[in-house]
Amino acid sequence: MLSAQPTITTAMNNTADVPLAASLPFLLMLGAVAICPMFVEHFWGRNRNKLAIALLLSAPVIVYFLNIGRSLAIYESIVFDYVPFIILLGALFVITGGIHIDTDISGSPRSNTALLLLGTILASALGTTGAAMLLIRPLLHANRHRKFKSHTVLFFIATACNCGGLLTPLGDPPLFMMYLRGAPFEWFLRLWPMWAGVNALLLGIFYLVDRRFWLKEDPGAREGRLSRWPSISIRGGANFLWLAGILAAVAAINKETIPILGSNHYYPFAREIVILLMAGLSLALTTREVRSANHFNWQPITEVACIFLGVFITMVPCLIYLRQNASSLGISSPTAFYYASGFLSALLDNTPTALTFHSLALGTGLNAPDMVAGIPSTVMAAICCGAVFFGAMTYIGNGPNFMVKTIAEHRSVKMPGFFAYIWIFSLPVMLPVFALVQLCLL
Repeated sequence: MLSAQPTITTAMNNTADVPLAASLPFLLMLGAVAICPMFVEHFWGRNRNKLAIALLLSAPVIVYFLNIGRSLAIYESIVFDYVPFIILLGALFVITGGIHIDTDISGSPRSNTALLLLGTILASALGTTGAAMLLIRPLLHANRHRKFKSHTVLFFIATACNCGGLLTPLGDPPLFMMYLRGAPFEWFLRLWPMWAGVNALLLGIFYLVDRRFWLKEDPGAREGRLSRWPSISIRGGANFLWLAGILAAVAAINKETIPILGSNHYYPFAREIVILLMAGLSLALTTREVRSANHFNWQPITEVACIFLGVFITMVPCLIYLRQNASSLGISSPTAFYYASGFLSALLDNTPTALTFHSLALGTGLNAPDMVAGIPSTVMAAICCGAVFFGAMTYIGNGPNFMVKTIAEHRSVKMPGFFAYIWIFSLPVMLPVFALVQLCLL
């Protein structure tokens, strides 16, 4: 798959001038994702309606590119970006859905912080979707008797669903897209100071906030639960082997480690075949009882597949426009890339945002001694950190955010609305943390 990336870049560079107006379907697609759940929730709740909107908005883009004779750019966006993206996300979703964690751990500040720390660490290995789906139910179960618990879910979204996934291409979809663009697997480990800084601050703040709410709980129940020795049992543990297989496939199956994959004469999807094999083994060998205990169903990943089909098609004109007009947009420093990619990740979705700003960085022609995927490593670090961190700023910034919110609400946890989330959590808590880390480490 990586072997085809030069072809994709060539296709975009060779595309005739694309006007900004051609990006309108992309903006409408992202606007639908943001607005429809709030105003037409019943309509938006059906995946076939999401797919219909995705196809409706994609149609004018496809027709336009066919008309100018550049349909190859659309084809390559689907085949070399969308398909690997969905295969990886779907495989992680399937495999983690086959691991059931049963625990009677108490929802004390220490145990809650430990669960969030575990989710933060696992996010880079299992992906933010995998870590979120694996731990949100044990976290909610541990806090089922607490009166004040919505803040716990908010910090879980910030850490396990977003900021924890910065260290590997598996961690968050924007990083996987940068990996597909040529960033080496091990390069992302260089981001560990930013990962450690942001997550240490968020977990420290969470502990203080949770302790304050913990002291407001009923004293009798608090003391009784603290005296219990927690137990943890895991079913479906064989799925950890399949997760390890995916990690190995993403890390090792590429043209750098297997040069033969660099030739278009050989099948370029060897990595995806292995990932699908791991997911197939999970489906075949995990018992129904384990998946039933996790309330596993295909709704969340089907929703992602429908929405992102439209996103990956409609974003092509936007990517090309930014590449062609990069020099006139005034974004050239790592700081500018950090906040610009972060701002759009919060308002839109961090995966297409990362792709957009990578194209923008390519178009500026920036050079440096240390280059990654065609752009300076400092700019790449800024784009990755901005996309991953700021994806936590809204429910629509990253796929797992809304999934976790929905699961929590089904467990009777009162969650803030879209704008309330931003006002009471994103702006006063996360934004200062992200700004501090940028000033100190980026």
